[in-house]
Amino acid sequence: MGRKILLLEDDRETADYLVRGLTEEGHNVEHVGNGRDALFLASDGSYDLIILDRMVPALDGLSVLRALRAANVATPVLTLSALASVSDRIEGLEVGSDDYLVKPFSFAELLARVNALLRRSEARPAADPRITVGELEIDPLSRSVRRAGQKIELKPREYLLLEYFARNEGRVVTRTMLLEQVWDYHFDPGTNVIDVHVSRLRRKLDDGFATAMLRTVRGAGYMLSAD
Repeated sequence: MGRKILLLEDDRETADYLVRGLTEEGHNVEHVGNGRDALFLASDGSYDLIILDRMVPALDGLSVLRALRAANVATPVLTLSALASVSDRIEGLEVGSDDYLVKPFSFAELLARVNALLRRSEARPAADPRITVGELEIDPLSRSVRRAGQKIELKPREYLLLEYFARNEGRVVTRTMLLEQVWDYHFDPGTNVIDVHVSRLRRKLDDGFATAMLRTVRGAGYMLSAD
C-alpha cells in the first residue's frame, strides 16, 4: 500500500526523478522546492515520511527539521545532502533525521532506505496528532477545535492562526512571524490585518470562559497559554 511522502528538493531534475520513481512504487508524493512551504505542510504530522534536502531556499532543510521536532512532529525524516563529512552526517542525525543519504545516490538505495523507515514507523504505536493546550484541543487532521469539550467553529485563516499559536504555546509570536508563516507575506508588520484576525479568533476562543488563553503582549505580539 502506498504511503504519503513529502519531498523537499529545490533541484528540479532530482525532484522529478524522485517523484517519478516513488510514484511508480505506489506512493503519493507531494513536492515543494523551499523550506518554508515544507514546514507549513509537514507541521500537521499527516505525512508518513519526509525526504528533505539540506540546502534549499527560504529555510534550509535542517532548520525545517529542528522546527518540526520542536513542535513534536515525529514523522520519519530521510535527509539528502551533498555534505558528506562525518560531522555533517552526525549533525543531521542529531538534529532529528532518522537516516542520512549522501548525494549522488542510486534510486535503489534511496528506495531501500525509504522502505526501511516506513517499516520501522509502522511498527511503532500511532502518534496522536492532536495538539492540546490546557483545556483546548486541536485536531490537525480534521481541523476541528474544542475548548472544555465545546466545539469552536473557525474560518480557515482563523484555524491556521490558532494552530500556529498552539505550536508555539507559551512563546511570544510577533506580527512579522504571523505574516510570514500564516500569510506568507513580507511587508510592513504595522498592517492591521493581524490585529483584525486575532481579535476575531480571541472572541471565539475566549468569550464565555473564565480564563483568557490568547493574550496580547504589549509591544511584542501575542501569546497562547493555558495559565
